[in-house]
Amino acid sequence: MLKQLYAKWMYAWETKLTTRDTNRIVRPLEWGFDWLDDWIAARNLPIREAITSDDPTQLHAAMLAVNESIIASPEEFFGYRTPQDFRLEERHPQLFPTNVRPETLRKDARLKQLAAEGKLAKAQFLRFTSPVRTPYPENDQVNARWYPAPSEKQSGSPRRPKQAIIVMPQWNADAFSHNALCSIFNRFGVSALRLSKPFHDIRRPAELERSDYAVSANIGRTIVSCRQAVVDIRSCLDWLAQQGYEQFGVLGTSLGSCYAFIASAFDARLRVNTFNHASTWVGEVVWTGQSTRHVREACEQAGLTQSDLRRLWSGVSPMVYMDRFAGITPEQQAGGWPKKLVRVIYAPYDLTFLREFSEDVLRQFSQRGMEFDAKVLPCGHYTTGETPYKYMDGWYMGSFVYNSFKTLAEEARGQNISTKQAD
Repeated sequence: MLKQLYAKWMYAWETKLTTRDTNRIVRPLEWGFDWLDDWIAARNLPIREAITSDDPTQLHAAMLAVNESIIASPEEFFGYRTPQDFRLEERHPQLFPTNVRPETLRKDARLKQLAAEGKLAKAQFLRFTSPVRTPYPENDQVNARWYPAPSEKQSGSPRRPKQAIIVMPQWNADAFSHNALCSIFNRFGVSALRLSKPFHDIRRPAELERSDYAVSANIGRTIVSCRQAVVDIRSCLDWLAQQGYEQFGVLGTSLGSCYAFIASAFDARLRVNTFNHASTWVGEVVWTGQSTRHVREACEQAGLTQSDLRRLWSGVSPMVYMDRFAGITPEQQAGGWPKKLVRVIYAPYDLTFLREFSEDVLRQFSQRGMEFDAKVLPCGHYTTGETPYKYMDGWYMGSFVYNSFKTLAEEARGQNISTKQAD
């Protein structure tokens, strides 16, 4: 009885939090082939006639063909050239709110006032041009707030390598989300890049209040947003390597966990992996989640089903890259793909990433013989950010990152000792 009452209370609280914003917009379905022009041309896909048609059946089939081509050649789709314009920019941090609630607007106004009065410290941001281009120049300028660990805690000594983690907050996160977590990692001697996802905070086009273009009823744009996010993560790793960092991790929350997972599946450098809310299929989450009900409504109005949406976004869904993430593809086994340190955190009362989807992630890991651990929060998706659950979540993320990088440091130290003994 007590468990049932708790569940009822939690579902009510979760629903309240997911329905408090009034600026979710139902935009009509768009196929978005124009966002994928470069890929369609590069792969010479025979769909040109179909995508200029007004026939929904032909358009649907053409987008399925695009996804099949991505899955067939994912190394090319998520491949890139290292940016040549990395630079550190110093400026006052801004909130870039995604809701119009009074308390949020007051916080935004207060930060702007403090900056104008010279009472707000400036911060460093890594900027560069994304290798994946979109029609929005502001979105294509990647932004990552830089949290270097204090020099005395960094791994400048031969006993410990320099370590860094890339942090990817949730969908529609403001620019301050997860910043406290980065400061905590600094205390462990781990530097952090808090990466702004495509179409988020300073990268958000002026016509938007929310970061809607990252996940929307524009099928092609949603695919390209994921592609850009994955490539941006990998580009950040290149910059960190240029700064002398040797061991890397990634932490993603919600949509950020999808991006982080795919990046890690294609980049062996990401040894420490923390997925804070996880799922297997993008389309399933969008169709069933409370926070994406406006996207589902647009898709339903166009006659799409849950099964349709899963297939239309299969090319950017973690499920199809499970073998690659586990390191069990022939190419990876031949190359000695390193073991990954993996933690999945999920919530049984989640109405955005349903529990069944998160547990499917764990099943998929187990079936592939992966080493991982899972932690369960006694709350939902949005309530994870509320007291006391946010402290539990912070502990689960922080302790894992600390212990994982400690393990990697000890591993490196052991290798150094073995090398010296061999010499």
